[in-house]
Amino acid sequence: MEQMAPYAVGYTVPILITALGGLFSERSGIINIGLEGLMVIGSFVGGVSVYYFGPLMGNARAAWLGILLAMLAGTLFSVLHAFASINLNADQTISGTAINLMAGALVLYISRRFVGTGNIVVNSMTRVDIPVLKDIPVIGKLFLTDTYPTTWFVLVILIVSWFVIERTPFGLRLRSCGEFPEAADAAGISVARIRYAGVLLSGACAGLGGAIYTVTTAGQCNGSVDGLGFLALAGLIFGQWKPFRILAATLFFGFAVTMAQISMLLPSFASVPPLALKVFPYVVTMLALVVFSKSSQAPRAEGKFFEYKKT
Repeated sequence: MEQMAPYAVGYTVPILITALGGLFSERSGIINIGLEGLMVIGSFVGGVSVYYFGPLMGNARAAWLGILLAMLAGTLFSVLHAFASINLNADQTISGTAINLMAGALVLYISRRFVGTGNIVVNSMTRVDIPVLKDIPVIGKLFLTDTYPTTWFVLVILIVSWFVIERTPFGLRLRSCGEFPEAADAAGISVARIRYAGVLLSGACAGLGGAIYTVTTAGQCNGSVDGLGFLALAGLIFGQWKPFRILAATLFFGFAVTMAQISMLLPSFASVPPLALKVFPYVVTMLALVVFSKSSQAPRAEGKFFEYKKT
């Protein structure tokens, strides 16, 4: 368990921050199936930043630069989904699916055209021990030893996200647009602007998740994030669109992915087909969603048609 925990946290963090991005979008009333594609964009930008700037400014600084640029790239790419969903009132599920299909192909094309390879290998961000806190019994060894700095960056974002959504006027407007946009519109709130903000925040968070996955756990960019974007979407649903419940759900999925990866290296699992081990976390995800689907309470106006005022 102690050996598995750092790897599980490494997988959990990109899933968590991407799910938080989906939270902002879906709480505003816009379904965002395109989290996987937005993660791919962030993964590519983060990987390319380390590839080019690492030799000039050091891998650690280049990784943080890549993370910031990935957030910007994810934000810009999510404008496509926001425009289709809000300005054109297009089907949000189809728009998100288009983002997923477009992102992988676009990244591979740009990578091969300008970098010369479809698989960019980068040096991973260095793991560190948290001083003093690492000596806390049980928790210190499990979660505060051999951890990435990005883990704490994301946990800060988690707390800020909870505060913004639950304790600020913007959060109230965001939730009202996802639950009853007609009432929000009657109260003078620009539903379109609030939903744009939600979708753009989801793009920034998903881009951040993709970059973190590349510069930490994956160590490479190949036009894929191994389905973590879909696990983030499942974590969002499993977590009932609540920040700290999402943390618990994504931690569960992070351990499931880690078990699948580590099991391949254990002699006791040698008789199990490798494919079965790879699909294990996704089977667990499906079972979890089936079991808890009846208690799922999505924002009531999510994905529904709304006639926006022309401004």
